[in-house]
Amino acid sequence: MTAAADLRSGKSSGDENFPVASRLIAARHRPVILAFYDFARTADDIADHETLSPAEKLARLEALRAGLAGETDAEPVAVALRQVLAERGLPAAHGLDLLVAFRQDAETARYAAWDDLMTYCRYSAAPVGRMVLDIHGEARATWPASDALCAALQVINHLQDCGEDYRLLDRVYLPLDELKQAGVEVAALAAPRAEPPLRSVIAGLARRTAELLRRSRPLADQVRDRRLRLEIAVIQRLAEDLTQRLMTRDPLSERVHHRKIELVGLAGLALVRAAWPAPRATPHSATNAE
Repeated sequence: MTAAADLRSGKSSGDENFPVASRLIAARHRPVILAFYDFARTADDIADHETLSPAEKLARLEALRAGLAGETDAEPVAVALRQVLAERGLPAAHGLDLLVAFRQDAETARYAAWDDLMTYCRYSAAPVGRMVLDIHGEARATWPASDALCAALQVINHLQDCGEDYRLLDRVYLPLDELKQAGVEVAALAAPRAEPPLRSVIAGLARRTAELLRRSRPLADQVRDRRLRLEIAVIQRLAEDLTQRLMTRDPLSERVHHRKIELVGLAGLALVRAAWPAPRATPHSATNAE
């Protein structure tokens, strides 16, 4: 069996929709985050591989689990993460949780309802935020807001890529009950553009995502590490903008992803607001304003 890394799609951290261990993150933390990313990216590429059977995907994901758990040294990407986690005294639990979602991807192609999708996000997305917070020594009290942000990022990716996921992987993350209620068949995702009923479903899911982002907004203020706060502020702003786009744009026929210049502008504005927040009005100043 070839190493799991040989099945990589070629996608790197720089190709993701949201920052991964950007220069905002302290240099001492970036190697750990990138090792975690490499492990997650490898597992994701296995689960999405177009020629592997479900049984082959599960076998390769099990090899990653065994490597991370210290049962074997056969998978270098798992060993690398295991070693860097051990050096920092960090748990392997978040990486193991991720594998739950990737095993689900290997076997599950449809999600019945929003709650099922949120359960999936508990394993596919939440462990990423929790790991980053653990790397920075943040309190577990930050996890609920982080989980909401990570779930929102996951759903944004699903909505942006809903046509490609269906055409290439026959995978549909849009909840089937909402499609049924709108009278939409999953085959509509293969069309060159979304008809109004499908657009309505996508916009509705984007509004649900906006609620997740409302719940995640306190996260930046909850973390102690200043550089991490800035990174979170940037991600939150990018996610909010993409969610607004998904309420009005058709991901089957229109560009939703940010262009580089848009990323720079939105990130810059988020950094300015995070670094120099607007002063809050006091009762005295409000009285004077009157």
